[in-house]
Amino acid sequence: MPKIPLASWIDSLVEWMGDTFSGFFNAISFIIEGIVEFFTDVFMLPHPYLFIVILAVLAYLLGRLPLTLFTVIGFLIIENLGYWPQTMSTLSLVITAGLISIVLGVPLGIWAAYSKTASRIIIPILDFMQTMPAFVYLLPAVTFFSLGVVPGVIASVIFAIPPTIRLTRLGIMQVSGELTEAADAFGSTSGQKLFKVQLPLAMPTLMAGINQTIMLCLSMVVIASMIGAQGIGAEVYRAVTQLQIGKGFEAGLAVVILAIVLDRFTQNIFKTKKRGA
Repeated sequence: MPKIPLASWIDSLVEWMGDTFSGFFNAISFIIEGIVEFFTDVFMLPHPYLFIVILAVLAYLLGRLPLTLFTVIGFLIIENLGYWPQTMSTLSLVITAGLISIVLGVPLGIWAAYSKTASRIIIPILDFMQTMPAFVYLLPAVTFFSLGVVPGVIASVIFAIPPTIRLTRLGIMQVSGELTEAADAFGSTSGQKLFKVQLPLAMPTLMAGINQTIMLCLSMVVIASMIGAQGIGAEVYRAVTQLQIGKGFEAGLAVVILAIVLDRFTQNIFKTKKRGA
């Protein structure tokens, strides 16, 4: 039985997309570079100690004293180890990829919850995206966007967006049918029912998806250092290639601190809103 020429088909498809949509890819690259540079400039503008104070205030508002102490101590360690610029670069990449994933993922999750046809199409695609090895996403990203920050963000979005779509869909579908029927009985439009009934009740599940997306963005941004994305990931990759165990541990510790802080911040955002309500 002859082998299916799947590899050549994929290569031809990628080459055709690169030639046909080069203008679109250049526009996307320009926009993403601008967003990343904006966040990097904002994070690097204040002195590290002032930035830590700002984070401490946010941590206290979100998680009270334990989170505040961890945030302050953790970022002081990062600054002391000399990884502050790299951490701010990584934070910019994670926030950019996270925002793009949320902006695209939440509407797709809502669409999948409302449409069975869309759900039948989207869910298998998400299964494919989540089972494909993360390194594979680097290849088309480099092909369409060259080396640097942009392919790192694109690969991170592709790798990290499935949890937001899945849990947005799940949260809306778990809303009690009696509540939606009551909203219909009171004459609510589809938009009113979505924004005033379904999304508020689905918010804990939706926020769990966003939390997982941000964590996956961080893990993929580190991997994306192999294709030129700067930040802590580049330090980890350099330490691995040069067998510098101590330096690799330092850079890895900075990644762990940043991951824990982002995780606790995103987990506590909804809890704080709930307490305030």
